[in-house]
Amino acid sequence: MASGFFAILDDIAALMDDVAVAAKVATKKTAGILGDDLAVNAEKATGFLSSREIPVLWAITKGSFLNKLIIVPIALALNIFWPISIKVILVLGGLYLAYEGMEKIVEFIFHRKKPVRQAAEEVLKEDPAAEKLKVKSAIMTDFILSVEIVIIALGSAAESSMTIQILTVSVVALLATVGVYGIVALIVRMDDLGYKLIKRSGEKGFMNALGMALVKALPVIIKILAVVGTIALIMVAGGIFAHNIPFLHGLYPAVPVILTEMAMGAIAGVVVVAVVTAIKKII
Repeated sequence: MASGFFAILDDIAALMDDVAVAAKVATKKTAGILGDDLAVNAEKATGFLSSREIPVLWAITKGSFLNKLIIVPIALALNIFWPISIKVILVLGGLYLAYEGMEKIVEFIFHRKKPVRQAAEEVLKEDPAAEKLKVKSAIMTDFILSVEIVIIALGSAAESSMTIQILTVSVVALLATVGVYGIVALIVRMDDLGYKLIKRSGEKGFMNALGMALVKALPVIIKILAVVGTIALIMVAGGIFAHNIPFLHGLYPAVPVILTEMAMGAIAGVVVVAVVTAIKKII
């Protein structure tokens, strides 16, 4: 009886080891999308009154959990009954990611936004309708990125048993939400912590300097995340194309993989941006 109990524990431990390894691989493969998810939501959760930042972030987090609850079972079902659809969804998602990345670059180069007046920013901060719109936008973006995260995680465990696939996808989905939004929460509260340090220090000494650094660092970090996220979008898209379109797999073997994938993502993004722009003009 005791030997049977310990055998079950050994089986559970072995299963958890397999899931941990698969989840680690899946997390590495989805790192680029997670980076963009972090950048997008850090931007979405800022620009409000301090008292509204955490409620807004919590609303987005709940939406993200709901997204995962919808996506995970559908992805697992498609993988069982219509596996070819997984590659199709991946490629379509790759096109969307490439479009998002290159659209940001095109927007930055050709259509830089004019500085928004402080008065207009204050109106946005206190406008419940604008807050709801921003939350909905963030949840929709999270949904699309979550589809890619879940499917890539599922693909990384495709050779494993169904149990390991289910557990791996579930673990990655949970980590994606908790990890991303936990870091976003820390980022959006940086300036508040900085102001508190400045106030307690009497605007003197090391604590004052640290507080000033935190306040000044927030917009810089948001911009860095935006740049890194944009590059990640294009690279992830290129990687999806390279691994799921036979013609592109192993193309130009003499060139470093990172460069070929970046080029694939950029070219696809430019084409999609051009098509979308043309359709908008026609409509």
